[in-house]
Amino acid sequence: MTKIQFELDGKQVEAVNGETIWQVAKRQGREIPHLCYSPEPDYRPDGNCRACMVEVEGERVLAASCKRTPSVGMKVKSASPRAIAAQKMVMELLVADQPARETSHDPDSKFWHWAEKVEVTESRFPAAERWQGDASHPAMRVNLDSCIQCGLCVRACREVQVNDVIGMAYRSHESKIVFDFDDPMGESTCVACGECVQACPTGALMPSVMLDENQTRVTYADRKVDSLCPFCGVGCQVTYQVKDEKVIYAEGRDGPANHNRLCVKGRFGFDYIHHPHRLTKPLVRLPNAKKDSNDQVDPANPFTHFREASWEEALDIAAKGLVKIRDEKGVKALAGFGSAKGSNEEAYLFQKLVRTGFGSNNVDHCTRLCHASSVAALMEGLNSGAVSAPFAAAMDAEVIIVIGANPTVNHPVAATFIKNAAKRGAKLIVMDPRGQSLSRHATKHLAFKAGSDVAMLNAMINTIITEGLTDEQYIAGYTEGFDDLKARIGEFTPEKMEPICGIAAETIREVARLYARSRASIIFWGMGISQHVHGTDNARCLIALALITGQVGRPGTGLHPLRGQNNVQGASDAGLIPMFLPDYQPVGRTDLREPFEKLWHQDLDPVRGLTVVEIMNAIHAGEITGMYIEGENPAMSDPDLQHAREALAKLDHLVVQDLFVTETAFHADVILPASAFAEKSGSFTNTDRRVQLAREVIRPPGDARQDLWIIQEIARRMGLDWRYDGPADVFTEMTQVMPSLKNITWERLVREGAVTYPVDDPHKPGNEIIFTTGFPTASGRGKIVPAHVIAPDEVPDSEYPMVLSTGRVLEHWHTGSMTRRSMVLDQIEPEAVAFMSPKDMRRLKLWPGDFIRLETRRGAVEIKVRSDRDVPENMVFMPFCYAEAAANLLTNPALDPFGKIPEFKFCAVRAERAEIRSAAE
Repeated sequence: MTKIQFELDGKQVEAVNGETIWQVAKRQGREIPHLCYSPEPDYRPDGNCRACMVEVEGERVLAASCKRTPSVGMKVKSASPRAIAAQKMVMELLVADQPARETSHDPDSKFWHWAEKVEVTESRFPAAERWQGDASHPAMRVNLDSCIQCGLCVRACREVQVNDVIGMAYRSHESKIVFDFDDPMGESTCVACGECVQACPTGALMPSVMLDENQTRVTYADRKVDSLCPFCGVGCQVTYQVKDEKVIYAEGRDGPANHNRLCVKGRFGFDYIHHPHRLTKPLVRLPNAKKDSNDQVDPANPFTHFREASWEEALDIAAKGLVKIRDEKGVKALAGFGSAKGSNEEAYLFQKLVRTGFGSNNVDHCTRLCHASSVAALMEGLNSGAVSAPFAAAMDAEVIIVIGANPTVNHPVAATFIKNAAKRGAKLIVMDPRGQSLSRHATKHLAFKAGSDVAMLNAMINTIITEGLTDEQYIAGYTEGFDDLKARIGEFTPEKMEPICGIAAETIREVARLYARSRASIIFWGMGISQHVHGTDNARCLIALALITGQVGRPGTGLHPLRGQNNVQGASDAGLIPMFLPDYQPVGRTDLREPFEKLWHQDLDPVRGLTVVEIMNAIHAGEITGMYIEGENPAMSDPDLQHAREALAKLDHLVVQDLFVTETAFHADVILPASAFAEKSGSFTNTDRRVQLAREVIRPPGDARQDLWIIQEIARRMGLDWRYDGPADVFTEMTQVMPSLKNITWERLVREGAVTYPVDDPHKPGNEIIFTTGFPTASGRGKIVPAHVIAPDEVPDSEYPMVLSTGRVLEHWHTGSMTRRSMVLDQIEPEAVAFMSPKDMRRLKLWPGDFIRLETRRGAVEIKVRSDRDVPENMVFMPFCYAEAAANLLTNPALDPFGKIPEFKFCAVRAERAEIRSAAE
C-alpha cells in the first residue's frame, strides 16, 4: 500500500493510503477526543461533532482529524494551543445541554470520559430545551436530553445494520433523532438489534435493564466474559456483562462473523438462563404418573409427574434402563438424539456413546429437519457438506441470489452483509414465494409458486446452456455429468416452466443471464429449499447452476446453505448423523470405520442407523423402546406431532437432558438438568466452517451439571471407561479422526478464538473459500446431477384448498424453549400468530387478531391471524415455536427420499374463522 510521510506533533510518521490523521495518531499512541466518530468496524467518519479538531500548518481553519487524510509533507499539531482551545470549546458547548453527570443516564459514558480527559465537565452556557424520554420499548430507553446529534445511531441503523429506522428530522435547533416518522421507538419498525445502543456515546440510547425509574444508570458489571451467541448459525462473538453471577447485558465483539453486530436475540435474548423454570435437580417419574401422548406438565411445577432425585440415583436409573433394553432387546432397540445447540465436543461424545455404548448407528439430530437434503446433494456432487464460501463473501459478489431463505429473520447479522453489498451496487435476486424485508433491497424478487423450485431453476439452467452462457473451460476442467444435463435440460424451457412456477419466461432469462455473466455470483439458500420431498433436487439445481457457470471457488462466488442452529454444522461434522461417522465418513466403508474402531477399542456397526422420523416410526412398530435425548425437543420439532408424541409416550424408557421441562420431557422417565450455553466451555462451528471457542460465563444454577460430564457419567454406567478431563481432551481426540480439524489444536483456539477449516498449516489462517482447484471427489471433479420436476407430496384440493408453510419469526428460535423464556423477546412477540394475505383475510371475513382454525389431514389448531402483505394468496405461514398452537401438529411427515427430511414447507390446509367450525360441531 502507498505510504505517506508527514509530521505529527513534531515527529515524522507514515500513513497508509486512505488512513486518517486520527487513525495514525491512535497508532502512535496519541489520543485525540472523538464523539461522532467510532473506530469500530464499518463505521465511516462523519466529522460533525468537531471534538477531534487539529491544526494543519499553513491552513486557515482547523481540520476534523477523523475525516482528514494526510498528504506528503503535511505538518499536523494535535495538541497545539489553538487545537486544544477548539476541543475544549466544543466539549463545553455539548456539556451545557447535558443532564448533570451524577444524575445522567450513563455517568460512565464515552462522552463523560472525554469530558474528563479534556478537563471540561461544567459549562458557562445556558442549556437548550430538551425532549422527554421514551420508555415505549421493552429492551431500550430513549432519553434525547443526552443526545448530541453525533449521528452514530443513524449510521448504525442505516449503514451498518441497514434497517433504515433511525433518522434526523426537523430543522435548526428543533432537529432531533427520530424513529420512522417520529414514532415512539416501541411502535416503530425497529427490529431491536441494539446497534444504536452499542454505538451511542452519551447514554441517550441505553439498555433499559441498566436504568432505574429516574432513567439514571444504576447497574454496572462486576466482570466481562468473551464468548459466543447461542442462537443461529452465524456465530456472532459476544461480550457478556455479569453482575452477581447474573448476565445483565450482551455486547457485540469484533468477531470475524459479526464485526460487533448482533440481532435482537443475541443482544437481548440471554436471560432465559435465569428463568425460574430452569431445572436445578434431577427428576425421576413418579410410579403412578402414567405416560400419555396428550399429557401436559407444568414446567413451574413438575412434581405432579416427577420427584427430585440425587445425581447418583438419577444416573443409575437412566443408565440401567438403557442397558436393560440393550441387553434384552438388542442394540437396535435404542436410539439417541443429540443437540445442535451443544458444543462440538458434546456432539462427538454423544454419537460415540450411541455407537459404542448402545451399539448401533441410531443417532441423529436436528440437521435431519433443516438441511439434510442440502447435505445429501452436496455430498453427492462435491463430496463435502460444508459451504464453499462465508456469507461475508457477498461483499465481493456482483450478483447475490437468496432463495428459500429469509436471512433478516433467521440470520439477521448475515443479512446485514448482504444488505451492505446491495447498497454498494451488487445485484440482489430474492427468490421466495413470500416477500421479505430483504426484497426491498433486491434488483428482482421472484415470487414463484410454492413447491415449484425445480421448474424455475431448471428453466434458468436451460437458458444458460441454450444461450451459450456456460463456462466451457471450467466445465471441462472441473466437472462431470454436463453432457447428461445438457441432454435432459432441453424440455425445461422458460416458456414451458412459466405456468408451473409462475415466473415470466423473460424474467427467468434475465436472472439467468445476470447470474451467468457476472464476474462473481454467490447463492445463499435456506430451508425453503431443503424442507421439501424434492429438497435434494432443489439443491442439485443450485449446485448445477454454480458448476456450469464456474461460479465457485473464487472470491464472491460459491454455494452457501445458511445453517439454522448455532452448531448444526459442528454437530454434523462431529458425527451426529446415522449414516456417517465424524467428518461424513460412511459407516459402511471398512477402511474408514477401522480408524475409529482402533481408537475406540470396539467393533462398530457397519449398517446405517435410523433418522429422526424413521426412529419415531420404529417406536410405533415396537422396534425401538428406549431413547436418550440431549437438548432436542422432537415433541415440538418433528412433523405430525401427534404421531411423534404418541411415539415418545410409548417408549419403555426415555432419558431427557435439558434446561427445562420441555414438551419432550413431559414423557421422560428421567430428566437430567443440563448446562446452558453461557455455563459451559467448548468449540462451536458456525455456518462459515469457522470453529470458535465459547467460554464459561457463569456457573450452572443449583445442582445442574455440565453436559459433557452427564454424557460421560451415562457412558461409564453403560460399561465404557471414559476419562476426559474436559473439552480440550475431547477436542484432541477429535483431531485424530477428523481430517477437517487438521492443524487446529485446542491451544490454537484458545489463542486465536476462531479458526476456519480447512487449514493448510498450523501457522497459517484457514481457507475461507474452498474448491479453488477442484473438489474432494475421487475424480477431483464436481458431479452435475439433473433434477426432474416433482410435485409436493400433498397439494391443495377442494377439501384443503390452501398451502401451509412453516418457519421462524425474528424474535423466537427453534421450538421456543429458550427464547420464549426471555423477557424481552417474549414481550415483543408474546403470542402465537399465523400470517395471511390481506386478500385471503377479506375473503374469509377475518380481521387481524381474530382466531382462525387451521386444519390439515393430521390435526387442527386455533390461532390468531395477522395480516401480512408478504404472504401470497392461498397460503398461510405459521411459526413453529408456539407450544399452545404447535404448527407441527399440522405438517406433513412425507420424506425426501435422499435426505430423509420432512416436507415442512408445503402441505394442504383448510382455514376458517374459529367460531364457524365450533358452531358446526
